[in-house]
Amino acid sequence: MKNAQEYTIKEIETLLAAGNVEEAFLASCREDTRKAVGIALRRYERAAKERERVLSLYAFERLAWQEGMDLVAGVDEAGRGPLAGPVSVAAVILPHELVLPKLNDSKKLSEKVREELYEEITEKAIAVSSVLVDAKTIDRVNIYQATLNGMYDAIFGLSPTPDKVLVDAMPLASLPMPTESLIKGDARSGSIAAASIIAKVTRDRLMKEYDALYPQYGFLRHKGYGTAEHIEALKKYGPSPIHRLTFEPVRFIAAGWQ
Repeated sequence: MKNAQEYTIKEIETLLAAGNVEEAFLASCREDTRKAVGIALRRYERAAKERERVLSLYAFERLAWQEGMDLVAGVDEAGRGPLAGPVSVAAVILPHELVLPKLNDSKKLSEKVREELYEEITEKAIAVSSVLVDAKTIDRVNIYQATLNGMYDAIFGLSPTPDKVLVDAMPLASLPMPTESLIKGDARSGSIAAASIIAKVTRDRLMKEYDALYPQYGFLRHKGYGTAEHIEALKKYGPSPIHRLTFEPVRFIAAGWQ
């Protein structure tokens, strides 16, 4: 590969975008006085740093792959805390070392980035399974059990069946395959992070639909969480069919409407 000075700016941009460049070429780019080369180099270095960060998220998956467990599923939930709407659970199997720029715990991402990653994950994943457990079921069995049941359903909904399961925080003792529970797993495992994004976007999209059905509660803005706006709407209109009647202050407010 020639020195950067021997290439046009367009050629340098193309080479850097391809990603497969030698360190000597990068060094010559750093010495190049053309402003556009400096911009292209910084873009390349940011992308390389992001690639390295994403690949570091596969440490737990890598250990499983090395033991011959090729299909590793990540499992996570969204919506355990809200006063209304379902809890959303997702399970995802990603290809080995798949680089999804910006992949992270869904709570650390903007809505726009989550939506973009949702589309990319569903397109590139080996398997995706998504489950929603409604408010009535949550009230009947409690939120912990509803989430647990949703996780099992999401895992058993995967095709192909995973060789190992990584789950965010919750223990899953009844699976037929090895499982590992990771505290803050959505920030430590690429597979769990992907599942957290699928679960979050799936639930948020549904809450937007509920906002159209029950516009007085403001679901579009708070997605069912207990904001001051939401509490005031509950006091004014009473619970809707999607509110969790065993959650406070919904239970207290509902008692006053009976």
